[in-house]
Amino acid sequence: MENQSISVIGGGSWATAIVKILSNNVDKITWWVRSKETAEFISKYRHNPNYLSDVEFDLGKIRITTDIREAIRESKTIILAVPSAFLKDSLAGIKSDDFHGRSVFSAIKGIIPDDLLVVGDFLHKQFDVPIQNIGVITGPCHAEEVAMERLSYLTIASPDTNTADSLARQMACRYIKTTVSDDIYGTEYSAVLKNVFAIAGGICHGLGYGDNYLAVLISNAIQEIKRFVDAVHPIGRDINDSAYLGDLLVTAYSSFSRNRMFGTMIGKGYSVKFAQLEMNMVAEGYYATKCIHELNKQYNVHMPITSSVYRILYEKMSPRMEIKLLSDQLK
Repeated sequence: MENQSISVIGGGSWATAIVKILSNNVDKITWWVRSKETAEFISKYRHNPNYLSDVEFDLGKIRITTDIREAIRESKTIILAVPSAFLKDSLAGIKSDDFHGRSVFSAIKGIIPDDLLVVGDFLHKQFDVPIQNIGVITGPCHAEEVAMERLSYLTIASPDTNTADSLARQMACRYIKTTVSDDIYGTEYSAVLKNVFAIAGGICHGLGYGDNYLAVLISNAIQEIKRFVDAVHPIGRDINDSAYLGDLLVTAYSSFSRNRMFGTMIGKGYSVKFAQLEMNMVAEGYYATKCIHELNKQYNVHMPITSSVYRILYEKMSPRMEIKLLSDQLK
């Protein structure tokens, strides 16, 4: 794998960061972006005009395309990094044969809304990608700190740990350390849930709650993650590993967290629609909240934080009242 090219699907901040990371070790990267204007700008100026615009790319290693079938065909390893709500649209026209013989890694921290499927299950059911050929790239890692080359950690998960290990070596560099896991379901669902809890933390921040309360909220949140992932995929895992707890912490506390920012706006009284319009990036946790709420009807896991966020975002309940009620359930 390591002498072959890698294709990155997506033009947002995380896709941009992944291309930057890969360019340290990979000599041939195919980068799909939706917009022709964006593709032309990157090809001319070596910067993404919309995200992480300070990052300069070596175009000797990177080929930009707006043809997604071409991007997939170019490489045996595909990394998907588009918002979950737009993945089906991005893959419109793609057939199962296009993914045949390829390893597909999801760097998407969300659930496909209409299907209530994490990306791995969506790829398996929609495109017949074997589970062994599916992987997950998760944090704790924010794109903005990658752009600044601050030391960050990635977890690469796949049932085929040899495939995961190959990609981990390709992504490891001076400012990126990587670890390998075989827990694709636990890491992927945890990456989805941490965005819901970051919104909860942001709501509390917007309402004026302090760090003391946030610490209690997040310690309860990791327990909520454990209960849910153990119900969905009961295997041995240490929920305190950085792929789970670390990813939750950085998303809940970091000023770079778009989900925390979104929640803060809701806590300060913005409507959901206005908060979405104000942000230039998608807050995955908004879609994830509804998806997890619907999924949990199958599992009936005790998830008080998720339920509170759902009522605030989708039932227009008062954030102040919901968080007050939630605070009586936390320990």
